[in-house]
Amino acid sequence: MNDFDTPYRGGFVGREHHFALTVYFEDTDTAGIVYYANYLKFMERARSDMIRAAGVDQVTAQRDGVGVYAVAEVNIRYMRPARLGDDLVVVSAVEEVRGVSVEIHQRVMRGGEQLTDARVTAAFLTPDGRPQRQPREWVHKFKAISERQ
Repeated sequence: MNDFDTPYRGGFVGREHHFALTVYFEDTDTAGIVYYANYLKFMERARSDMIRAAGVDQVTAQRDGVGVYAVAEVNIRYMRPARLGDDLVVVSAVEEVRGVSVEIHQRVMRGGEQLTDARVTAAFLTPDGRPQRQPREWVHKFKAISERQ
């Protein structure tokens, strides 16, 4: 039985997190090709879902004044265009965990075809926007993910 009122959640396949989505008209330009900035939105949704699936509760951390992750750097290579109606999967993997940041490798895939390749650095910030050390428990969770087979 399907529960159509439950939001879609991605999940882990080994050390990679997979997040599926479909390209809608709002994601494209007049030629039906995905606008380049929308790949960043796709990857943000996938990263947020990956962090949640890893057991990191950003909502509570933000509400309690602990801090939040913010993108500090993105390096992206666009390889092929996605088009209206395409079914895509954003594949995310934790590459490196540092004291105040996490580096995540993200690829947008259409079947076996890679459309983008990106490296994203997410820094952990205090509520007033200053970098600070990530909670130790979160560092352990990210390291455990990066070491999976």
